Amino acid sequence: MKLLIVTVVEEFEKDIIRLFKKADIESFSGSDIEGFKNHMALVRTASWFSSEKSGVQSSLFFSFTENENIDTLFTLIKAFNENLKTNNPIKAVVVPIEKSI
Repeated sequence: MKLLIVTVVEEFEKDIIRLFKKADIESFSGSDIEGFKNHMALVRTASWFSSEKSGVQSSLFFSFTENENIDTLFTLIKAFNENLKTNNPIKAVVVPIEKSI
């Protein structure tokens, strides 16, 4: 069992849920988050209130799941990202679990 963590911009939230189902990942949790990129310097200088930080509405999902499901999901995410017309791909990481109860 491993911990799968996925981040998406709000626009792709329904897509990642659909991909989770295709990968047989039925149990997962999610949370709304704000995403930031470091190249915001140009945006800040153009802002009237340059001290304000503005992020992108995003979602974070995580699941404790098996390798087979993760491999399937990564294949699906790779195909999804190859067809994007934006610079906001779905991102996923896997973390090994040392102990669990």
